[in-house]
Amino acid sequence: MAGIPHDHYEPKTGGEKWLHSRLPILGILYDTIMIPTPKNLNWMWIWGIVLTFTLVLQIITGITLVMHYTPDVDMAFASVEHIMRDVNGGWALRYIHANGASLFFVAVYFHIFRGLYYGSYKTPREVTWIIGILIYLLMMGTAFMGYVLPWGQMSFWGATVITGLFGAIPGIGETIQTWLLGGPAVGNYTLTRFFSLHYLFPFIIAGLVIVHIWAFHTTGNNNPTGVEVRRSSKAEAEKDTVPFWPYYVIKDLFALAVIIAVFFAIVGFMPNYLGHPDNYIEANPLATPAHIVPEWYFLPFYAILRAFTSEVWIVQITSFITGGIIDAKFFGVLAMFGAIAVMALAPWLDTSSVRSGRYRPMFKWWFALLIVDFVVLMWVGAQSTEFPYDWISLIASTYWFAYFLVILPLLGVIEKPLARPDTIEADFEAHAAASGGTSTKPNVAPAE
Repeated sequence: MAGIPHDHYEPKTGGEKWLHSRLPILGILYDTIMIPTPKNLNWMWIWGIVLTFTLVLQIITGITLVMHYTPDVDMAFASVEHIMRDVNGGWALRYIHANGASLFFVAVYFHIFRGLYYGSYKTPREVTWIIGILIYLLMMGTAFMGYVLPWGQMSFWGATVITGLFGAIPGIGETIQTWLLGGPAVGNYTLTRFFSLHYLFPFIIAGLVIVHIWAFHTTGNNNPTGVEVRRSSKAEAEKDTVPFWPYYVIKDLFALAVIIAVFFAIVGFMPNYLGHPDNYIEANPLATPAHIVPEWYFLPFYAILRAFTSEVWIVQITSFITGGIIDAKFFGVLAMFGAIAVMALAPWLDTSSVRSGRYRPMFKWWFALLIVDFVVLMWVGAQSTEFPYDWISLIASTYWFAYFLVILPLLGVIEKPLARPDTIEADFEAHAAASGGTSTKPNVAPAE
């Protein structure tokens, strides 16, 4: 698809022309910052800059922490305490890095659900969506391995439980598990491998973020109406868009400043609120915690993992059909990764011709229920596996899959969407008039 018509960078000075003819970096920066952006974007479009800021923050604080951390099972816990107590500003660096992971996932969940509601995964943005899901998977892997590094009780036992899941894969499971662990059990080789990958993954994420941005700069940004920017001419495109600088840059920076203020208030006054107290106890392979709980951002998928026990009929039927190859443990692993896979398949599961949920009355209710369902999964993932939590997690997990595999395809057939505006300009003018704002249309004197 051709890009949105707009003015491109033209070098003016001799130095600019010399550089542009050899390395058009200034042109790339100009086209990036001045890209025409739909003029009707709302506040749910702020999360991109929050994610970019958080990624840079995590890389910088992570590199600094690495200078004082020792990836050895006998010294890892002590080195973290050394950072907290002896390194100048070490406590701040560690708390910023630890809570930065939470900020990362808060932003990415808002970003994902915004995309699901406004149909940002639909044609022609399927590749952009898939790259985003890959970034999310790498984020999960990075966060999990980072959680192991302090070598506290939850670090050790979390690594034991999660790596044990790969052992449930028939045939190759034990090989994969041994490769991850570096040996027969969680130990020093595990810690050094996780440390190495935790250091590497953020740079891979940064590369994918560049590709992600490149992808939506090629297709153009989605917007709340789901209506595409007119591309027939530059004049038509300018009626639907504004340059990213200064309009959205200023808006995004304001939102980022507010979020940073809240973030540093948490770092300063309640830095351990989202952590687990057991992780301030050094890892002990001989003492199993009463209740192993992952970080909050893993809880929805942890709940799905635990929901499908051997007592669930679909697990029993699957095990019978496969001759026991897919048992309850392996089924739970498939369900956990499948819960992410169905999100990745949303571009092909959603059969509606209407992109934005704003104009889909039935979809709004089912989507609202999906958000409630996600929160319930997050809550129940931190509970025990006893009644009634086991039933709640099973029902919530069932709805998650039903939404993507059944409800989305059916809604495209049975739902009658509302009328949509013809252009982004029309939607913008309608909202400006409704809010008492100033129209962008020029004032024209009435004919006499």
